[in-house]
Amino acid sequence: MVAPSLVLAPGRVPISIYADELWHLDPLVANPSAVRAHLDWARFPKQLRPQVQLAAWMMINTPLPTSVLVGHPAWHSRLGPHGIHDTVLRWQRLTVWLHHQGLTDLARVTDEVLAAWADHLARQPGTRRDNVTKDLVALTRLWAFDAAGPAPTGMAMPPWNRVGVDDFLPATPTAGRGENTTDPISPATMGPLLIWALRMVDDFADDILAAWAESRRLADVAARTASSPASKARLKLYLRDLIDRDQPIPSRPNAGHDHALAITYIAGHVGCSYTQVNGLVGTGPWQHLVGYMRSNPGPCPLATPVTGLVEGTPWTAFIDFTETGELMRHLGTACFIVLAYLTGMRPAEVLGLETGCCPDPETGLHLIYGRVFKNATDQDGNHYSAGHVREVPWVAIPPVVTAIRVLERIAPDGGLLFDAAVHSFKNAPTAPAASIGQNGLRERIEAFAAWASALARRLGRDQEVVPDDPYGAIGLARFRRTLAWHIARRPGGLVALAIQYGHMRTAMSAGYAARGRDGIHELLDIETARATADTLATLHDDLAHGVGISGPAARRAIHAAAQAPTFTGSIRTHRQALDILGNPALTVYDNPRSLLMCVYNRDRALCHRLDAPDAPRLDRCQPSCANIARTDRHAAGLVAQAEALEKQSASEALPRPLAERLARRAEQLRELADRHEHDRIHHQEPTP
Repeated sequence: MVAPSLVLAPGRVPISIYADELWHLDPLVANPSAVRAHLDWARFPKQLRPQVQLAAWMMINTPLPTSVLVGHPAWHSRLGPHGIHDTVLRWQRLTVWLHHQGLTDLARVTDEVLAAWADHLARQPGTRRDNVTKDLVALTRLWAFDAAGPAPTGMAMPPWNRVGVDDFLPATPTAGRGENTTDPISPATMGPLLIWALRMVDDFADDILAAWAESRRLADVAARTASSPASKARLKLYLRDLIDRDQPIPSRPNAGHDHALAITYIAGHVGCSYTQVNGLVGTGPWQHLVGYMRSNPGPCPLATPVTGLVEGTPWTAFIDFTETGELMRHLGTACFIVLAYLTGMRPAEVLGLETGCCPDPETGLHLIYGRVFKNATDQDGNHYSAGHVREVPWVAIPPVVTAIRVLERIAPDGGLLFDAAVHSFKNAPTAPAASIGQNGLRERIEAFAAWASALARRLGRDQEVVPDDPYGAIGLARFRRTLAWHIARRPGGLVALAIQYGHMRTAMSAGYAARGRDGIHELLDIETARATADTLATLHDDLAHGVGISGPAARRAIHAAAQAPTFTGSIRTHRQALDILGNPALTVYDNPRSLLMCVYNRDRALCHRLDAPDAPRLDRCQPSCANIARTDRHAAGLVAQAEALEKQSASEALPRPLAERLARRAEQLRELADRHEHDRIHHQEPTP
């Protein structure tokens, strides 16, 4: 079904023949995290199926005729497996509609029929122009491959191929999609999620890996130990001792709320075979064992030490034999969260990383060598499923390196860090050379958040429970957008990468992202421009309602805010972002940590000593800087912070030097608030 010269998949994959009802597209897939799709011909009307099958075979094995590509520079002569699958699904919807119209042959598909189908699509509730466009392009491909095939039906050329597509599309404009419009993960959710992911990688990984190795050792003992009188005697002695001391019997969770005997754990722990444990249950004097176990179910503690601490407290008393697989899945998920959030890689790039991708450098920073899959094309400009090695590697900060080293202890040498077969932690069949599926990983992230929340409650750390995100499931693609959001809007904060990034707006522009094609710098520019637009919009509204503003840069801030209505809510592309970031009259950055705004002018900035880049270092704001402005909101925050410090300094439990330091800081904050009150100006009188 797929020509041998087109096979890209490494290893053994399912091979389909033309007569099969399911055509597997696996041979065309080399991206380890891509979905393995197939074409299901049982879903097509029987009369139309053979004609569409032939067109599909042509699409898989031959390029689109050059004559069809003329005038369509964005079209590809060959589609990747995802594009093939999507196109055939659109053909399927057409054939079902044709069947309902009583049309059972593509030869009866005329201009009028195709125009009626386009009208049917455009009238569907909630339909989007971009989706209808894809349907119409798919039908152009059906016509082209049918006409180029060995048995053309005579299907009419789609009318939009002659007169253009606009007249066949719904009037409603297409809403923006993609990572530029993806909602960032809420800081309230991202903060504790990152905390627990880092703890998992830094503090719990050794405990979990040791427990997993011990659980595999016990399972191996149970599988390999031959039955003997001596092993049976050890088993009876072990169980009799537990019963005589009224101790619980090792058990595992079963269906519902019931428990079952932990046969593997007991056999491995005692040194006997599975069959001896099974054979003993319910025989002779041991008939009551199951009943005793159900009324006295016990854990299956492993002897491996627990060394991981959460602020001085062990994170668990022991690791249970029955939970090692779950903990290993959570560990792999935590590694993904750390990698996805602290690098800015796309999900497919993370899932495509291999062992050895981050070698220890002789000097300088760690670098990650991986592949980029988005927009990867071959020499003819068509999608290339295997992706390309990034021209410039990603920079890895210490937590990322630690996560990779943990994964390298799990994955096979030379294999994928997120190899699906390895990360299943059970004997489940998986596709060869495949990573964990993105849908499965989404579920693992939600499961990790629930597990981390349960652990936080058990340790009495309710403030570190991971709350539900108001915008829905955490997903995979949102980490990259969230990174840009936090760098642009929360410099210096915990979730804003205090680990290393802090001032990453400048650092990334000067090095990391700007050095490589397809980095995160474009998304970061968009998010920074949006943050600027939001700051100016808020300032514009405040000034319009009589809020006062002070500081050496107050009048520049007022001038910038006057332009806010012209671009609020309109920033979707990198070009739009650069128009704002490149306008020196609009460089206003809110700094909630320092309770001020920076109206940035690099010639006056005190946050830079030797260099003068195009963005401020908001983690280095100086009170005497000429770029500072404050509103009544900032002044109110200064007073609130001063009151909190004064309350702390009055505590008799504090050492006197510390109390005096807090009191001095409170006095400084009140002086700043008083100065604002004295110097504040208004853009206009408050509106009634």
